[in-house]
Amino acid sequence: MTERKLTIAEIILIAGTRVALGAGIGLLLSTRLNNDQRKAAGLALTLFGAFTTVPLALGVISKRTESDAEIRKAA
Repeated sequence: MTERKLTIAEIILIAGTRVALGAGIGLLLSTRLNNDQRKAAGLALTLFGAFTTVPLALGVISKRTESDAEIRKAA
């Protein structure tokens, strides 16, 4: 398993996008609002959560660990 160091800001961004995605899906499945309001809010939050998660995930995946940097520096 590869370890990556994340800043507090990165963790907050990742958590925020997951919350937006979950809230959007929850609104889409909910019956408390009328259909137009529910679909508009749910779709907007779901799309926001999904589209912002992708670049954040790619940034975390491409982030090098300290041991990777040391190995590359030694080579």
